[in-house]
Amino acid sequence: MELVTSADRGAAAEGLADRIANDLHRAILTSGRASLAVAGGTSPGPVFDRLSQAGIDWSRVTVMPTDERWVPEDDARSNAGLIRDRLLRGPAAVAAYLSLHADAPAPEPALPALGAAVKEHLPLSVVLLGMGGDMHTASLFPGAPGLTMALAANAPPVVALRPEDQPEVRVSLSGPVLQSAGICHVLIFGDDKRAALERAADLPVEAAPIRAVLDDAMVHWAP
Repeated sequence: MELVTSADRGAAAEGLADRIANDLHRAILTSGRASLAVAGGTSPGPVFDRLSQAGIDWSRVTVMPTDERWVPEDDARSNAGLIRDRLLRGPAAVAAYLSLHADAPAPEPALPALGAAVKEHLPLSVVLLGMGGDMHTASLFPGAPGLTMALAANAPPVVALRPEDQPEVRVSLSGPVLQSAGICHVLIFGDDKRAALERAADLPVEAAPIRAVLDDAMVHWAP
C-alpha cells in the first residue's frame, strides 16, 4: 500500500483526478482502450468534476460503477446519476457507460448478463474505491450474506449482496475483479477513516473487506 496525504480535500481530489487521467492515458496508449470503475457516494464528486475535463481520448474509455444499489437508475440513491452528472460530461461525455442495473425486481436473474458485459473489459485499467468507517469497500460489507462468495477466487464478476444494515439490495464487482485491476486508488477523508484503515491491517478480510485490495492500492487521504 502506498499512502498519499494532502493538506486538504480539494488538493486530494485534484491530485487524484490528475493521476487517474494519466493512468487512463497510459492504458489507452498501451492497449488502445481503457476501463474505469468508480465508487459512488459524496467523496469522489470533486474528483469526477476535474477528471471529466481531462484531455484524454474519452471515446476509448468505458466507465462503470464499482457497485450499485438495486434501484432504478433515475433514483436519487443510484450511483449512475452521480457518475452521469459529474463524470460523464464535458470531454468525458463521449465515454461509454456500462450499467450494473437491469429492469428486474431482484438482481440474481440479471447477474450472468451483467457479469458477461463486465468481463469484456477485464482486467480493469483503473479502479477508484472508497471505504466506509466499517471498512467496507464497493458493496462488500463486513458480515453481509454473500460476502465469502464475493471474495472467493472463483467469484463471478458481478455479485449480489444483502447487507442487513442497508435498505437496498446491492450489486458489486467481486473481489477478484477489484484485485486484478491494473491500478487501484482508494480515497478516504478524515481521522476516523484513517484510523479504520490502520485497524484493517490487523483484521481478516471478511471483517475488513478493504483488505482485499490494500496490498497494491494507492490510498489518498486528507483531513
